Amino acid sequence: MDENRSVLSRTARQPDAVVRYGPDAEQIADVYFGDERSIQRPLVIVVHGGFWRPEYDRVHAGPMAEALSAAGWTVASTEYRRIPHDPDVTLHDVARALEVLPARVGRHDGRVILVGHSAGGHLVLWATVQRRTPVLAGTLALAPVADLRMAHERNLDEGAVTAFLGTDPRGRTDVDPRQLGAPPIPTTLVHGAEDSIVPLAISESYVATHRAVRFVRLDGTGHFEPIDPTSHAWPTVIAELHALG
Repeated sequence: MDENRSVLSRTARQPDAVVRYGPDAEQIADVYFGDERSIQRPLVIVVHGGFWRPEYDRVHAGPMAEALSAAGWTVASTEYRRIPHDPDVTLHDVARALEVLPARVGRHDGRVILVGHSAGGHLVLWATVQRRTPVLAGTLALAPVADLRMAHERNLDEGAVTAFLGTDPRGRTDVDPRQLGAPPIPTTLVHGAEDSIVPLAISESYVATHRAVRFVRLDGTGHFEPIDPTSHAWPTVIAELHALG
């Protein structure tokens, strides 16, 4: 199917706040406060996709963050450094954001749910098994690059995995969610069956290894519908977020 990319050019309202979690210019998060319901719900930390490439930033995740806020969650849409061949900088930033943001962002119950799309899905699955914070309550990975070795073999986005890692993924099993231990908290993968950018087989490989992970297959769905609040997939994303939170 042809991928519907309209969400990538859609604008969102200005965030309610921009919060720093480190000194670098990209160590920031756009915060959208939820209504009174958010006080009794976890903070949602969103990690955007873009195959870890520097040209893709958090702007395209704005409509999703705004919609989650409107649905009653406080959201921190997180930026992170994206330097080719230096994955540890990116991983450091995601881990640091998870450690720092819950205390710097108000209007939530103290817990955190991680939500990541595409490469951001890879990053939240990686962060989930690091056990850096006790407040992490759940993880929702949308169309994630959950198996780096398979993604490399399929040459996703013309060598995106090698560009990110600077090496063959077999040399960095510590970064590959499929090669890591099982998530220690409730974790759900949502993936479109018609995804031509990150094929469904990537998530299927991950859940075949980590069988306790919940897997939601969305038929007739491509890569971007899970982050598009106007799509038919959006109610499923909201339902799975509620189940985790």
